[in-house]
Amino acid sequence: MRRLIIRPGAIGDFIVSLPAMECLRTDYLEVWTASAHVPLVRFANAARSLASSGIDLLGISDTSGLERLIGELRSFDSIVSWYGTGREEFRDLVRRLGLPFQFFPALPAEGCGVHAIDFYLEQARSIAPCECDAAPRIRCDERREEFAVIHPFSGSARKNWPLKKFRGMAAKLERVMPVRWCAGAEDPPLEGAVRIDDLWELARWLARARLYVGNDSGITHLAAAVGTPVLALFGASDPRVWAPRGENVRLAWWGNGR
Repeated sequence: MRRLIIRPGAIGDFIVSLPAMECLRTDYLEVWTASAHVPLVRFANAARSLASSGIDLLGISDTSGLERLIGELRSFDSIVSWYGTGREEFRDLVRRLGLPFQFFPALPAEGCGVHAIDFYLEQARSIAPCECDAAPRIRCDERREEFAVIHPFSGSARKNWPLKKFRGMAAKLERVMPVRWCAGAEDPPLEGAVRIDDLWELARWLARARLYVGNDSGITHLAAAVGTPVLALFGASDPRVWAPRGENVRLAWWGNGR
């Protein structure tokens, strides 16, 4: 069977759906996702960016000029999509074209209390029953080194522990091991921070760290997925749904009266 998975979303959304995507493996599996995530797709036969696929044009205009894309989609026996669930015109078009799409909600319902990993795995198991490990894993063959990583940002300022408190933690950690600050391409300026845009190279660097400390962010999920010991700090978001999973993950709460 040839299967296509279409997975949009931010880095954290992508990582928590890794077990579900691995559950959906077939003889041939291809993944279309955000361009930044493509280097992390190590479990499929092929991966490409959503931007390069042209799929955003489906349902917006007529299908003229999209014959090649439609032909590509028709080459798959199964298309599992977390893309287009909320676009009625897109769903109507692929139905009229007879394309083998199965749509799933891209995010858990607010207040559901179900962990996102379990949410996506349950969707995948409705198609392909499996016994996949319910923790994302990105295998990096790296040797541990004696340094800690602190990433003090996230996709939302309301989820961020105050930077001055991170600095206080860093001062204490530096009595034990060197501390290296980490920041993403869209994060605010931070003097001396390591910025690695390629997520696979970032994963390899994080896999060498002895400890990682960060907020509820995609990079925190990435650090947990490569097996680095993680301290994840939660304030505004719900750890029951969004906590990173792994044998070496610990959580701390600083908001919501905790």
